[in-house]
Amino acid sequence: MQGQSQQQAYDRGITIFSPDGRLYQVEYAREAVSRGTASVGVRTPDGVVLGAVRRVRSELMERSSVEKLHKADDHIGIASAGHVADARQLIDFARRRAQTERLRYDEPIPIETLTKSVTDHIQQFTQTGGARPFGVALLVGGVIDGQPRLFETDPSGTPYEWQATAVGGDREAIQEVLEEGYRDDLDLEAGVDLALRGLSSTNEDLEAQGVEIATIDTESESFETLDTATIESHLAEIGGESDE
Repeated sequence: MQGQSQQQAYDRGITIFSPDGRLYQVEYAREAVSRGTASVGVRTPDGVVLGAVRRVRSELMERSSVEKLHKADDHIGIASAGHVADARQLIDFARRRAQTERLRYDEPIPIETLTKSVTDHIQQFTQTGGARPFGVALLVGGVIDGQPRLFETDPSGTPYEWQATAVGGDREAIQEVLEEGYRDDLDLEAGVDLALRGLSSTNEDLEAQGVEIATIDTESESFETLDTATIESHLAEIGGESDE
C-alpha cells in the first residue's frame, strides 16, 4: 500500500522525478499525442510537404472547422497531433513570435529559431507547479533562404529535425512507409505522394475531403494549401500504383 501511494505521488506531481528518473505527466502527454489523428511531414530539395488526417465526428459538422494544418508565417507551416486546444495555444505563440521577429528585425524568422522558441515554451510547463504539459506534438516546416527545414516538437520540450516523419496515431506504421519511400532527390510532387501514401497506409478509405495537404516550396518560400481536386488526383495516382 505504501509503494502504491508513493507511485501516485510521482504520478500527480509534474515537477517531481520518479526514482527511475521519469516524469509521468510528460509520458501521459505523449500518450495523448498518440491518440490523435496522424500528421506527416516530408522535406525535399524543392520544399516541405505537410499533411494531416482530419477526423469529422458527424456528417453535420463543417469539415472546414477541423484544422490540423496552420500557417505560422508566410514561409512556415505547422501540423499538429494531439489535443486541438493545446495545439492552438502553441500555434498562436508561434505566430506572435514570428511577427515579433518581423517587426523587430524586418526579416522572416528562421525555422529552427521558431521551433526552439516553441519548445522552450513547452519545456517551462514540465517544471512549473500547478501546470501540466502540452498534450500535443507539432511538425514545424518551412523554407528560408532557399533551404527547407522540418522539425518535430515533443511534449517534453525537445526539438528534433527530420527528413520525413509522422506524429499522432499509427506513427510507427506510417514511419515505415516514409522510410521505405523516401529518397534524397524527391521533388515536391513526389513528396506530396509520399505523404499521402503514408497517411493512406493506415486509412484504407482515405478521401480527399478527409485530408489536408500544404506545401512550402523553395522558389516562392510561401505556404500554400492544396485544393480537394489536386489531392484527389494524387490519391488516384497512388491508388493506380498500388493496383499495379
